[in-house]
Amino acid sequence: QVQQMESGGGSAQAGGSLTLSCPHSVVAYEYYCVGWFRRDPGERPEGVAAINSVGRPTYVDNVQGRFTISQDNTKTTYLQMTNLKPEDTALSTCAAAIWSRTDPCPTSLSSYTGAYWGRGTQVTVSS
Repeated sequence: QVQQMESGGGSAQAGGSLTLSCPHSVVAYEYYCVGWFRRDPGERPEGVAAINSVGRPTYVDNVQGRFTISQDNTKTTYLQMTNLKPEDTALSTCAAAIWSRTDPCPTSLSSYTGAYWGRGTQVTVSS
């Protein structure tokens, strides 16, 4: 069974930092992708970063240089968020997908249709 529950959200001032955690079980598979998405109420999730089973990261342009995705052998994927901006305010959700190769993972929502989704952790950034 693959499941996860995100943690690490909270409130921060603009320019501050938060680190999100996503414990999951997809490391039991040879190939996988873990992606982080953020979502406002009534909006579709927006991908921000992803990592594959060999540790290669992918970022969208508006978080490049500010966010870092990583993983360890404790079955947890992390999203380190620095230089936070008010527009980063959102429910941040982890999606874990069984993959079939070691190519870089996509950040598009359509690529995670069959993924296992967490419930999310709220990130709020004040100006």
